[in-house]
Amino acid sequence: MSHAKSLVDASLGLNPDATMPQKLKLAVSQSRSLSTLKETLSNLEQTTRKAAEQDIDLILFPEAFLGGYPRHCGFGAVVGQRSDEGREQYLRYFKGCPDLGDTPLGAGDDWVDRKLPVAKGEECRGDGTREFLERVARETGVFVVTGLVERCGGSLYCAVVYVCPRLGCLGKRRKVMPTGSERLVWAQGSPSTLRAVTTTIKGVKLRMAAAICWENMMPLLRHSLYSQNVNLWLAPTADARPTWWPLMRTVGNEGRCFVLSAISCVKKKNLPDWTYGINDKQQQKSTAGENKAVVNDAAINGSTDSPGVSPARRRSRRRSTITVEENHQLVLPTMDENVESESTMAPSDFKSGAVSSDTSGEEFACRGGSCIVSPMGDALVEPLWEVEDGGLLIHEADFEDCERGRLDLDVAGSYSRNDAFHLTVDGLDISPPP
Repeated sequence: MSHAKSLVDASLGLNPDATMPQKLKLAVSQSRSLSTLKETLSNLEQTTRKAAEQDIDLILFPEAFLGGYPRHCGFGAVVGQRSDEGREQYLRYFKGCPDLGDTPLGAGDDWVDRKLPVAKGEECRGDGTREFLERVARETGVFVVTGLVERCGGSLYCAVVYVCPRLGCLGKRRKVMPTGSERLVWAQGSPSTLRAVTTTIKGVKLRMAAAICWENMMPLLRHSLYSQNVNLWLAPTADARPTWWPLMRTVGNEGRCFVLSAISCVKKKNLPDWTYGINDKQQQKSTAGENKAVVNDAAINGSTDSPGVSPARRRSRRRSTITVEENHQLVLPTMDENVESESTMAPSDFKSGAVSSDTSGEEFACRGGSCIVSPMGDALVEPLWEVEDGGLLIHEADFEDCERGRLDLDVAGSYSRNDAFHLTVDGLDISPPP
């Protein structure tokens, strides 16, 4: 483009990038948390560098990837009582979570812009995790979005951080509604952090926002993000149930946006050490037959089929093989005729609290299910099941597909009847960001 034409376009308010291909290469990493924050950060760096070798522009890691998702952890708590052993387990968990140097209320732009005071003699706030992530993004040229459990003050927050290769951290948000027993160990985040993040990568204007796990089941929260004209929806999760996949397709179709969903896949033997409290893994295995077997958690995380599922449905459960075709990675479902032999609980066993007899640790604590969905709700990369390490889902996305989809559906605009229906969120501007 000539200099004269550029001046004319600028005078007319034309975007010189408007005629450029609006395509970016997106990736979802099905990675599992390791036993220490240092190990997990190293894993994140290695995965991001591998992504850079494949010309990935943006990568998403799972919910609570840094710090770890406390799957199977009871922390010694029942209604009205907490045990000393549970407090020790919580202490190990707490100390292994990253400190990003924010405040309990969340400092927002002051945190992003590094305006918060730094202790004398220290180079930065927090434990250096923020600086580590910024270095990885800067050196690889990959925009990094990761789930983490943030240690701040005396509390933990499930969060997502957006890390730009050029500008560093562009934003961070905290989960507003922890689910079930998560509420014992995770504090509630502020809805004001639901503000979408904007950036431009290779001439493509991104308006991205993250809804963490079951926040995707909150209709008003979803609409608060749709209202910001999001074209990239990020859904880090810990939910590996079969119902998650249709939910992600609904979000893509409803919001006319690309959807990336990342979840860890992990066998019980590979859960982080702190998951076992004061007992090490060997003690857990050796006493498994002495009334200390692991509770079957089918209804929680999809490690096995739900109670009462028919044999026909169990036989048809999907496993995955991976092939690479053109510009995206495909996860192809196949039928496993041997799945029926896996342990499941009858409804009566589930109600009575029966336990699994598996003591080998080979059973999946979480089967995975990371996926990518189009702005029309179509499958771009189907859920990846039972791949613990190295699962990298890739798709080259044409972001003009989002506008193409708005021809007949814009749930925050032409299809909203916003003259009659109104949504307000305390502390959050839900109008599209600049």
